[in-house]
Amino acid sequence: MRRCIELAQNGCCYAAPNPMVGAVIVCDGRIIGEGYHARCGQAHAEVNAIRSVRQPELLRRATLYVSLEPCSHYGKTPPCADLIVEKQIPRVVVGCLDPFEKVAGRGIAKLKAAGIEVVTGLLEAECRQLICRFLTFHLKKRPYITLKWAQSADGFIDRLRTGGEPVHLSSPLTQMRVHRLRAEHKAILVGRRTALLDNPSLNVRCWSGPQPLRVVTDRLLSLPQNLHLFDGTQPTLVLTDKEAPLPSDQSHSGLRQNLFYKAIDFSQPLPQQIASALYQEGVQSLLVEGGSQVLQSFIDAGLWDEAFVEEAPLLIGQGVVAPILKNNRTVEQRSYFGHTIRHDLNGKETALILEKKG
Repeated sequence: MRRCIELAQNGCCYAAPNPMVGAVIVCDGRIIGEGYHARCGQAHAEVNAIRSVRQPELLRRATLYVSLEPCSHYGKTPPCADLIVEKQIPRVVVGCLDPFEKVAGRGIAKLKAAGIEVVTGLLEAECRQLICRFLTFHLKKRPYITLKWAQSADGFIDRLRTGGEPVHLSSPLTQMRVHRLRAEHKAILVGRRTALLDNPSLNVRCWSGPQPLRVVTDRLLSLPQNLHLFDGTQPTLVLTDKEAPLPSDQSHSGLRQNLFYKAIDFSQPLPQQIASALYQEGVQSLLVEGGSQVLQSFIDAGLWDEAFVEEAPLLIGQGVVAPILKNNRTVEQRSYFGHTIRHDLNGKETALILEKKG
């Protein structure tokens, strides 16, 4: 099962909105096949594992290990449970049940009805953590939210300024880690002030992977349209309380490629409004990059799941104070040539996701 989890992580960039899943087939104490779900719309982990077996006759006395309950419905691919029955695999070991309403125990029931021995709950907590984004989206009806920022050794994320270049706190190596995070999330959020002062591109130029949906809050639609966010190279969603510009509105170019608008209620707490709006758009994971007020608003609302905080070996003296985490549980801390990156989980939210449902 640990090998299943390792394999599943290979799908971190392209499996969504499906969950990451890994599968291993064992016969006579030897691995004879393995696979993972590489991309949404393509074969599932069980299918890839079965296809990898060089001696198919061994399947009739093998055990299939899979990190998530095999699907039982027709989606973009046929049900994996039907294939397992067809191949007459006599025993299946499942890490955790699938909370998706079209599965939710039906896959296991189908296997048992065919006379297959099914064992569930092996490394269940680890398997649920593997699909925490999928679980958060379907059980909590919001995206899985990751916070990220870099700060100086004395606790600032930037100097006080009204324009000009920001303080560069990340090194080339840690910047690659940031872009890897971007590739692993479906959307990335910044506030209006960060968009205006830093003019970020919010792309994945230092890593290999899909470009995220860029999201910016702009209540009055006052951001200049020559910002990188509006260059059309990747989708950008503007959250506003104004009506979306008409195609004839040349000041905002409503028909500009890859530019979309969505109204939210700025009189209500913004983190909840943003999470709800992105859930409606089917966004399963969100990376919040700034600025400090936006990050702190998610922290104060308790609306975050994990955080990556980079500390650079330099002093700013005074400036924009870094956000302060609450209810955090540090799970890892590493140093990269003087830069320290701390990985934290929201203790309360993590407990809710890992708690067994039903």
